[in-house]
Amino acid sequence: MEYTVQKLARLAGISPRTLRYYDEIGLLKPARINSSGYRIYGQEEVDRLQQILFYRELAVNLKDIRNILDSPSFNRTRALQDHRSKLLVKKKQLELLIANIEKTIAMEEGRITMSNKEKFEGFKQKMICDNELKYGKEIREKYGDDAVDRSYQKLKKMTGEQYTAYERLTSKVNEAIKKAFESGDPASELAQKACELHKQWLLYFWDKYSKEAHMALVQEYVDDERFTAYYDKIAPGCAVFLRDAMRIYTGLEA
Repeated sequence: MEYTVQKLARLAGISPRTLRYYDEIGLLKPARINSSGYRIYGQEEVDRLQQILFYRELAVNLKDIRNILDSPSFNRTRALQDHRSKLLVKKKQLELLIANIEKTIAMEEGRITMSNKEKFEGFKQKMICDNELKYGKEIREKYGDDAVDRSYQKLKKMTGEQYTAYERLTSKVNEAIKKAFESGDPASELAQKACELHKQWLLYFWDKYSKEAHMALVQEYVDDERFTAYYDKIAPGCAVFLRDAMRIYTGLEA
């Protein structure tokens, strides 16, 4: 069966504009253009679109999706198995949050009591699941399973007060980086204070601190576009600025 842009968009639940954009960037080309100038998609394109939407659901960026699907080693069955595994992680995450909400409702209605630790379990597990989905493969290859699992355990053991303090510190770090970036000087007092706050933030997860590991991490903020995108939301160019400031803070080159 063949589909026009409009028909395939309706079938997939996306906009025609999205399909046209996918064509423009080479992510999903039509099978052919008919005599009237319309894009026509066949079964191969439908199957590729399904894969694209699976990866989008897992927050993979479009450039990476194209590289994955165009790789000679791409295997559709293995990809579907991988999608299933990751979606099951997301399912578990949602189930924990739902259970947490239900407990909180029951507590508000006076049917149960709920410890402060229990109130934050769902949120902490969500952080772990999100991190594992986005970066799990890379960080486990780089740091090892033991180090990653210890970091997750440290997060799970946070008290309610510690978790709240962590959230406050996250906002404080981002605000400090933004103000330092606006100063334009990675050697400024503002920039060095931002680096110190970033160190304090890391210690919520790391068993021990080293300047070398800290410097390697902020270099990764520049090298990995997923990290770069996060910091560039604070201000475009922030990832590079933080890296440069951290070189001064640690006295190390990346």
